[in-house]
Amino acid sequence: MAHPISAFQAAYISIEVLIALVSVPGNILVIWAVKMNQALRDATFCFIVSLAVADVAVGALVIPLAIIINIGPQTEFYTCLMVACPVLILTESSILALLAIAVDRYLRVKIPVRYKSVVTPRRAAVAIACCWIVSFLVGLTPMFGWNNLNKMRRTQELNGSHTEFVITCQFETVISMEYMVYFNFFVWVLPPLLLMLLIYLEVFNLIRKQLNKKVSSSSNDPQKYYGKELKIAKSLALVLFLFALSWLPLHILNCITLFCPSCQTPHILTYIAIFLTHGNSAMNPIVYAFRIKKFRTAFLQIWNQYFCCKTNKNATSTTTAETGN
Repeated sequence: MAHPISAFQAAYISIEVLIALVSVPGNILVIWAVKMNQALRDATFCFIVSLAVADVAVGALVIPLAIIINIGPQTEFYTCLMVACPVLILTESSILALLAIAVDRYLRVKIPVRYKSVVTPRRAAVAIACCWIVSFLVGLTPMFGWNNLNKMRRTQELNGSHTEFVITCQFETVISMEYMVYFNFFVWVLPPLLLMLLIYLEVFNLIRKQLNKKVSSSSNDPQKYYGKELKIAKSLALVLFLFALSWLPLHILNCITLFCPSCQTPHILTYIAIFLTHGNSAMNPIVYAFRIKKFRTAFLQIWNQYFCCKTNKNATSTTTAETGN
């Protein structure tokens, strides 16, 4: 029999639904903008689309599953594990998409002349496919055996219970903290974040050197190129910063749980950390809209073509029909 939802759970669900309602349309708009605007078809924006797809999935899939886990239904172990794994897949996909974006920006400023011959659409597609394959392998590792099943069986045997193995579905119940800290965080989250930090520092250093060069009146194009690259690099570095800011608190709490089992972490901090991770999926479209002119132009074009002008046209048509009558 299902437990009634408490006021706290109702507030949690309301916030999660609000995040999903912002995240899904916002990231669909990003994908739509790239699809319809030829100026957004280079490799960087293909990687941004991959990131947006992951963010759409967070709003449409992970948040509903997180709400189910929060309610804590009685399920079989592997059913609960299947509910818990998608967030791991999509987190890793986002990290690898951000890493691909960082490498792409580095190549644009390091080898601007040869960039288009090195970063071809085919290679970009292969890189995106590889990112998703690795993400599935990392995120589904608990399904392959690195989980809490044996630990829970031993606990059941010690308690002398021989009933059917049904659990209250919670993330920490099925996902091993050793996996989350040693494998997920220390191998697949922290090193890529540190690598991206170094890459962006080098990108800004290369751009600064180019912009500081003494230029003649006939060499405005390189200055314009690197000036534009600087603006885009700053925007994408902001996306990376927001991602790190959103995800590191939850991973730090996981480290505390593993290394200090006696430490009591306030539940409100855990919920804030979860909201930050989910809310990150809604942040990127806002950054693109305010920081990247090509996206802002594409968003306005979509609004004018499919929403604003359509309403005006309908109103005009109605007025014309009434006048004719």
